[in-house]
Amino acid sequence: MGNKTKGLLALVGLGALAYWKYKNSSPEQQQMVKDKFNNAKDNLNKWGNDIKDRANNVASQVQEKADEFKNKAQDTVNKAQETVS
Repeated sequence: MGNKTKGLLALVGLGALAYWKYKNSSPEQQQMVKDKFNNAKDNLNKWGNDIKDRANNVASQVQEKADEFKNKAQDTVNKAQETVS
Protein backbone atom coordinates (compact mmCIF):
# COMPACT_ATOMS: atom_id res chain seq x y z
CA MET A 1 0.00 0.00 0.00
CA GLY A 2 1.14 3.49 -0.77
CA ASN A 3 1.32 6.35 1.67
CA LYS A 4 -1.81 7.93 0.20
CA THR A 5 -3.82 4.76 0.74
CA LYS A 6 -2.61 4.40 4.32
CA GLY A 7 -3.36 8.05 5.02
CA LEU A 8 -6.84 7.74 3.53
CA LEU A 9 -7.57 4.63 5.59
CA ALA A 10 -6.36 6.38 8.73
CA LEU A 11 -8.57 9.37 7.96
CA VAL A 12 -11.62 7.15 7.37
CA GLY A 13 -10.85 5.28 10.60
CA LEU A 14 -10.61 8.52 12.58
CA GLY A 15 -13.87 9.71 11.05
CA ALA A 16 -15.62 6.48 11.99
CA LEU A 17 -14.24 6.69 15.53
CA ALA A 18 -15.37 10.30 15.89
CA TYR A 19 -18.86 9.44 14.56
CA TRP A 20 -19.18 6.50 16.97
CA LYS A 21 -18.01 8.62 19.91
CA TYR A 22 -20.43 11.41 18.95
CA LYS A 23 -23.40 9.04 18.68
CA ASN A 24 -22.62 7.46 22.06
CA SER A 25 -22.12 10.76 23.89
CA SER A 26 -24.67 12.59 26.00
CA PRO A 27 -26.95 15.23 24.45
CA GLU A 28 -25.00 17.96 26.27
CA GLN A 29 -21.73 16.76 24.77
CA GLN A 30 -23.36 16.53 21.33
CA GLN A 31 -24.54 20.12 21.68
CA MET A 32 -21.01 21.20 22.61
CA VAL A 33 -19.70 19.56 19.44
CA LYS A 34 -22.39 21.24 17.35
CA ASP A 35 -21.53 24.61 18.91
CA LYS A 36 -17.84 24.13 18.11
CA PHE A 37 -18.64 23.32 14.48
CA ASN A 38 -20.97 26.29 14.16
CA ASN A 39 -18.38 28.58 15.72
CA ALA A 40 -15.71 27.28 13.34
CA LYS A 41 -18.07 27.77 10.38
CA ASP A 42 -18.83 31.33 11.46
CA ASN A 43 -15.11 32.08 11.82
CA LEU A 44 -14.40 30.69 8.34
CA ASN A 45 -17.22 32.78 6.85
CA LYS A 46 -15.89 35.89 8.59
CA TRP A 47 -12.37 35.15 7.37
CA GLY A 48 -13.64 34.66 3.82
CA ASN A 49 -15.59 37.92 3.92
CA ASP A 50 -12.51 39.75 5.23
CA ILE A 51 -10.45 38.40 2.34
CA LYS A 52 -13.14 39.46 -0.15
CA ASP A 53 -13.23 42.95 1.34
CA ARG A 54 -9.46 43.30 1.16
CA ALA A 55 -9.40 42.05 -2.42
CA ASN A 56 -12.11 44.54 -3.39
CA ASN A 57 -10.18 47.36 -1.70
CA VAL A 58 -7.00 46.45 -3.55
CA ALA A 59 -8.90 46.19 -6.84
CA SER A 60 -10.44 49.63 -6.36
CA GLN A 61 -7.04 51.12 -5.49
CA VAL A 62 -5.54 49.59 -8.62
CA GLN A 63 -8.43 50.94 -10.70
CA GLU A 64 -7.91 54.42 -9.24
CA LYS A 65 -4.18 54.30 -10.07
CA ALA A 66 -4.93 53.09 -13.60
CA ASP A 67 -7.40 55.94 -14.10
CA GLU A 68 -4.83 58.39 -12.76
CA PHE A 69 -2.15 57.16 -15.18
CA LYS A 70 -4.67 57.20 -18.04
CA ASN A 71 -5.53 60.83 -17.29
CA LYS A 72 -1.85 61.79 -17.10
CA ALA A 73 -1.18 60.08 -20.41
CA GLN A 74 -4.13 61.85 -22.02
CA ASP A 75 -2.91 65.20 -20.68
CA THR A 76 0.54 64.53 -22.11
CA VAL A 77 -0.96 63.64 -25.50
CA ASN A 78 -3.08 66.80 -25.45
CA LYS A 79 -0.06 68.97 -24.60
CA ALA A 80 1.95 67.34 -27.36
CA GLN A 81 -0.84 67.98 -29.86
CA GLU A 82 -1.04 71.62 -28.78
CA THR A 83 2.71 72.02 -29.20
CA VAL A 84 2.62 70.50 -32.70
CA SER A 85 -0.32 72.65 -33.80
